Amino acid sequence: MKQTTNTLLLIQPVAFKKNEETTVNNYYQKDTKDTHKVVQEKALAEFNSLVEKLQKAGIKTIVVKDTKKPATPDSIFPNNWISFHDGKVCVYPMFAKNRRDERREDILKSVENEGFKIKEVVDYTSAEEEGFFLEGTGSIVLDRENQIAYCALSPRSDESLFIEFCEDLEYTPIVFRANQTVNGKRKPIYHTNVMMSIGEKFALICLQTIDDKKQRKQVAETLQNSGKEIINLTEEQIAHFAGNVLQIKGTKNKQYIVMSTTAYKSLSKAQISLLKNHGTIIKSDVSTIEKNGGGSVRCMLAEVF
Repeated sequence: MKQTTNTLLLIQPVAFKKNEETTVNNYYQKDTKDTHKVVQEKALAEFNSLVEKLQKAGIKTIVVKDTKKPATPDSIFPNNWISFHDGKVCVYPMFAKNRRDERREDILKSVENEGFKIKEVVDYTSAEEEGFFLEGTGSIVLDRENQIAYCALSPRSDESLFIEFCEDLEYTPIVFRANQTVNGKRKPIYHTNVMMSIGEKFALICLQTIDDKKQRKQVAETLQNSGKEIINLTEEQIAHFAGNVLQIKGTKNKQYIVMSTTAYKSLSKAQISLLKNHGTIIKSDVSTIEKNGGGSVRCMLAEVF
């Protein structure tokens, strides 16, 4: 199985705003003084600019417009409810009730209309009834080539569900806890893809968020043994979404690494130099989306395999 794809699913926002239901454990969301109307206008401009940059690089984008009803303020982050695995589609249980309406049948049809065959849908959403969640490739960071899956446990990433996913899709599970300091206390990072990203030959990761030394060693060794060059990030850098990055393919299989301007500015020259060995960097300003949504570029991209 390939690690990178050249096709992405994106959901164009129509009523994006700060989601109050997610602020309880997403410490990256910030209060802004902008009205909902202004936030939506800015977010749409940022979204369109990112899509334009992706298309210019020869990356195929399947853009589906969100609907105003039901209200889904976070629909811009589709990677939390769906993932694609060569004809198999996984649909996930989500922590915030108002995010569950993001799951739409017609979005799958839009993907099929682009020539992708969906042979099977693996649906984990019934776990919501029991209060268990696993938010797609937000919760799970995949090394598709080596069939290894990484998951930092949190209120949004349940261990037993993660193990079930790994059994269903034949991945080796690597489970750990990753924390960030919030008001002087260590609290779980809400999504794994905030603190790590895996490319074909590299891994961007903030190892210092893994407080347990045994777990930290296991994660680092697994990455190294699977041929990944570790580019270590600081907690300060992941607060600027430097871990929320995705490697994708463009024209003639050229590799690109997509990130936000916020993330790029937080990286050192040495880190940027290392990353450039693995692909051309595409950076895009999504600061309104980051502040209000608490997620960045990687969260906006659902890879289609």
